[in-house]
Amino acid sequence: MFGRKKDEQPAQGAETKTEGETKSYAKPDAPAAPAAGRPAMNPDIPRRSPDMSAFARPAAGAPPAPRSGEAEQKKLIVGRDIFLNGEIRTCDSLVVEGKVEAVLSDCRAMDIAGSGEFRGSAEIESADISGRFDGDLVVRQRLTIRASGKVLGKIRYGQLEVERGGVISGTIEALADSQGGGEGGSGSGSV
Repeated sequence: MFGRKKDEQPAQGAETKTEGETKSYAKPDAPAAPAAGRPAMNPDIPRRSPDMSAFARPAAGAPPAPRSGEAEQKKLIVGRDIFLNGEIRTCDSLVVEGKVEAVLSDCRAMDIAGSGEFRGSAEIESADISGRFDGDLVVRQRLTIRASGKVLGKIRYGQLEVERGGVISGTIEALADSQGGGEGGSGSGSV
C-alpha cells in the first residue's frame, strides 16, 4: 500500500491477502466476533424514554403523596448557625440546633440539641432538652433535661426527668392531670 511497490514480494511471515478474504485486526486471544448473519444492533427499534415519574410534581393545591411505608410527618429542623424568629404552628417535631425566638403551639415534640437555644413560649407533648430553653414551657407528657441542658422560666410538666448536671430554674409545677404519681411537685430550684 504505502511505500511498497506492487512488484515487491511480501516479507517472510507477513500474511498475503487473497481475493474475497478479509484481514482480521483482532488480537489472537480476543473473543469471537458475532455471527456473520446476525446484525450487531437493530436501528429500527426506538429507544425507550426514561421513567421520570419520580420527579413529577403534584397538581397545584394537591397535597404531596406520602412515601410508601412511611407516615406523613411534619418536621422542622433549625440547623446550626440559623436564627429563626416568629411563630411555629402545627408541626409534629421541632429540632433546634441553632437559635429560635418563637411562640410554639400545636406541636407534638421538641428536641433542643446541645448547640440549640429556644427563647419564647412552647406548649407541646414531649421535650428533650440538651441545650437552653428560656421562657414559658408547658409539656403535657415527659420533659427530659439532659446533663448539658438548662431550662429557665415558668415550667409546667406531666413527668420530669433531669440528668445529673441538668439545670431547671424558675417557677416549676406539675400539671394537675399528670400520671406521675408523686414525681416532682411545685417549687423552684436547680439540679
